[in-house]
Amino acid sequence: MAVKRALISVSDKTGVVEFAKGLHELGVEIISTGGTMKAIAAAGIPVKSVSEVTGFPEMMDGRVKTLHPKIHGGILAIRDNPEHVKAMKEHGIKGIDLVAVNLYPFRETIAKPNVTRAEAIENIDIGGPSMVRAAAKNYKYVTIVVDPSQYGEILERIKNDTLDEDFRLKLSRKAFLHTGLYDCAIADYLTKEVDGDKDGLPDVYCKAFVKLQDLRYGENPHQKAAFYKDPEAKGGIAAAKQLHGKELSYNNIVDMEAAWDLVCEWGEDQPACVIIKHTNPCGAALGKDALDAFQRAFNADSKSAFGGIVAMNQVCDKAAAEAMKPIFFEVVMAPKFSQEALDILETKKNIRLIEVPAAFKEELQLHKVSGGLLVQTPDNSAETRKDCKVVTKRAPTEEEWQAMEFAWKIVKHVKSNAIVLTGKDVTYGVGAGQMNRVGSADIAIAEAGEKAKGSVMSSDAFFPFGDTIEAAGKAGVTAVIQPGGSIRDQESIDMANKYGIAISVTVKRGFSHEGISHWKRRQGTCPALAAGTESFCHRSLRHPR
Repeated sequence: MAVKRALISVSDKTGVVEFAKGLHELGVEIISTGGTMKAIAAAGIPVKSVSEVTGFPEMMDGRVKTLHPKIHGGILAIRDNPEHVKAMKEHGIKGIDLVAVNLYPFRETIAKPNVTRAEAIENIDIGGPSMVRAAAKNYKYVTIVVDPSQYGEILERIKNDTLDEDFRLKLSRKAFLHTGLYDCAIADYLTKEVDGDKDGLPDVYCKAFVKLQDLRYGENPHQKAAFYKDPEAKGGIAAAKQLHGKELSYNNIVDMEAAWDLVCEWGEDQPACVIIKHTNPCGAALGKDALDAFQRAFNADSKSAFGGIVAMNQVCDKAAAEAMKPIFFEVVMAPKFSQEALDILETKKNIRLIEVPAAFKEELQLHKVSGGLLVQTPDNSAETRKDCKVVTKRAPTEEEWQAMEFAWKIVKHVKSNAIVLTGKDVTYGVGAGQMNRVGSADIAIAEAGEKAKGSVMSSDAFFPFGDTIEAAGKAGVTAVIQPGGSIRDQESIDMANKYGIAISVTVKRGFSHEGISHWKRRQGTCPALAAGTESFCHRSLRHPR
């Protein structure tokens, strides 16, 4: 397709002068506006103002400049439609063959601290989206360019006469995505302005996500998957940077989110380490430094930690890296890696090293269901002993209080039914995802072994019967933190008094009810499993989410 006339009006001026120069050298007439025209003219490139074309000046502080039949007629005209051609001649409209437009920085504007509503509104582009949509609609005859990174390719295609319809269709799709993301950002902003801080749940949930990358596979190797980013989000897993290792899978990212969410329970002044396996913590600990926190978290359950996800809230330094090197981990996450740590860990070909920025804004939590979407505010409760009520004859000791506060942070991140046994700063046993609470307690107690004696127990929801407390008492647990609220609370309290256990009630529940199922090794189902090797006859994994 021959390009004789182009309109260029961009907010992002990256490469625009070079692009205009290339078009001029190819014999293309250039029309432009405002700052874009100034930049092009300053480079000595011939350029005609939109006002020259329309016969009208830019007016109303630039709000009205391209909204004119001589612009939109030139873009929208169907070039082989006799009626359209006739109208163009009658009204002195010349065709515009290429439109290079990107939009006012609305998203960047609202991201500024203390931005006013007036500033935000003024950065809502009107003429730009109109031209983009018009050109995209008429892609059969017009080339629309919204991405500066494509300027070089466009010039090359014009030069080689390969600006074909299929390519222009791809550009049209990209243009509509560009304006769609823009409109979503505006709608989301205005919804917040209208609704205020009510409950954070709008009547229309308007969000658009852009693909970051294709993933190795989904929950299972036969499933395809991709990772998308919210352009509005700051920090979090979507802003993480992979420094080393093979591509991420769907399950890797789900586990990374769980690990990072938990380790962020502690500020940077308190070194913490979490090791996640299938979205649940198998070890979590505080320490005097990164190495100490890691070693204690790993030793909490070294068997389950194999192939896990490590998350640290401190710089991963040489000492921590040396301790990790002999162990197989899928992913290691930290706010930063020292060069010495990278030199050590990068000798392991497949381990993924992920740097996650510390800054993070709380977001609504989404869960897709068939035909719809569940949305909730995040569980950002942070109960301490001041928020709790002791309901037993014996009150907790200072060390038990410290342990219960630690355990309560952990249990909120374990998939329900959840029971966790801990010391004051390290996990001993984690019971997750069972169909009854005492079943989770049995797992946690068995995992803790002798360390159960003198430990504390946390439960994400109330005890429906006294059996879990009885199991805790027999194991030597000395204190329990739980929400309470069962009609049989007294049964559990009486059982606690029998064993001398102190119970602290949080009132608030720490329930994490995500879809969870488990894989199990079944002896005798196939020769490989009967021999005790890690293999699956037909792998169909439902990963917790």
